[in-house]
Amino acid sequence: MEPTRSAEPLRWGTPAARAVLATTVLGSGIVMLDGSVVNVALSRLGEDLDASVAGLQWVLDGYLLALAALILVAGSLGDRYGRRRVFVVGVAWFGAASVLCGLAPSVEVLVAARVLQGVGGALLTPGSLAILQSSFQRADRARAIGAWSGLGGIAAAAGPLVGGLLVQLWSWRLVFLVNIPVVVVCLWLALRHVPESRDESAVGHPDVLSSVLGAVGLAGVTGALVEAPARGPDWLVVGAAAAGAAALAAFVVRQRRARRPLVPPVLFADRTFVVANLLTLVVYAALGSVLVLMVLQLQTSLGYGPTAAGLAGLPITVIMLALSARSGRAAARLGPRWFLVVGPLLIAAGMLLLTRVGPGSTYLGSVLPALVVFGLGLAAVVAPVTATVLAAAPDRYAGVASGVNNAIARTGNLLAIAVLPAAAGLTGTAYLDPVAMTAGWRTGLVICAVLAVAGGVVALGVRGNVLAGEPVSRSAPG
Repeated sequence: MEPTRSAEPLRWGTPAARAVLATTVLGSGIVMLDGSVVNVALSRLGEDLDASVAGLQWVLDGYLLALAALILVAGSLGDRYGRRRVFVVGVAWFGAASVLCGLAPSVEVLVAARVLQGVGGALLTPGSLAILQSSFQRADRARAIGAWSGLGGIAAAAGPLVGGLLVQLWSWRLVFLVNIPVVVVCLWLALRHVPESRDESAVGHPDVLSSVLGAVGLAGVTGALVEAPARGPDWLVVGAAAAGAAALAAFVVRQRRARRPLVPPVLFADRTFVVANLLTLVVYAALGSVLVLMVLQLQTSLGYGPTAAGLAGLPITVIMLALSARSGRAAARLGPRWFLVVGPLLIAAGMLLLTRVGPGSTYLGSVLPALVVFGLGLAAVVAPVTATVLAAAPDRYAGVASGVNNAIARTGNLLAIAVLPAAAGLTGTAYLDPVAMTAGWRTGLVICAVLAVAGGVVALGVRGNVLAGEPVSRSAPG
């Protein structure tokens, strides 16, 4: 089936619009789900495969590393060769890698399969946003992205619940194998309903060298951060850090000098684009750490089973479902600035409230109030920041802009998961000791709250209402 590009942009509420939205939500949803569904399975997975904290970090970071490193070139591939085509390839790849994860006999094989899964996620994630940006009429884009963010955020927030149920139903392996039916439905919808689109002015091939430099840079820095607590400053850690830093520096230089850069510098001439991406970096760094540590704390220190630990996060899912699309619409009407300021401050408040959760804490007295505040902050910021980034970029760069924002979000997750356990004093098998886990949990929450507050302060730099089509400033903050 090969649907042609719609002559008119899609309007919200039409059957065609609902089909396209459903396809993109399913595709990006399984990527977001797999970013969090594994969290609740970590304890069982670690026991089954005899993994250390570093091994568990690599199960998470192997996925995030491939996702962050390749998502930029994936957005560029979609702009050049067809957003739907690259999206479909990514969904199929992700499904195949999920099977490998579910059958992995050791933590080393699982990490390798998770890297492959991240490649598929990188191919499909920027395409899902770029498809919405190029398919919907401008007046409905913020609403569509708000619905996408809300429903996708629900997938991420529901991950611990889904993971807990699947782990107790059979095994941690089921959290990967359950992706297969979703992948089949998503592929059918994409081939039947999603129109093809591309940047007709794009010529030549994507900048592969830039992709390699970015991947090597992130891999080197992440590897050094994960391994340093156990290995110390040995030759491998120092060499990986130096190689990573050099590759990232070369990446930046190449973007400034290349004739067809992977990340066009013109995007960063816009103040709003820069500020929204800085906010994305710090907020997602905070979020990635808290969501991982929370399910470990509930199981290790409060004695929750996997399903109970997953159910504990249900209020976040409900709040995201109820408010994210509304938040996107309100930001389009009122301007995104105060949503991007207040949202991170609420997230920080929720994190500080979570420091009260320790051995003997009750769900209603300690866990629930904190999660409600946390969820309100998420609902306020996620849809508006995503819509702001895309609206601040020219339409022809929809795929690249989406790739940049997603790469920054995943890099925030990646670096936080690599750094925070050691910063909070969690190394070796400390995650199995309630006393050590609680101390690390509280230290980690304070660090993450500071990051979230920094994100709210950064958001004060947003000016005007780019979501309503107001002219954007082409002056980045100095």
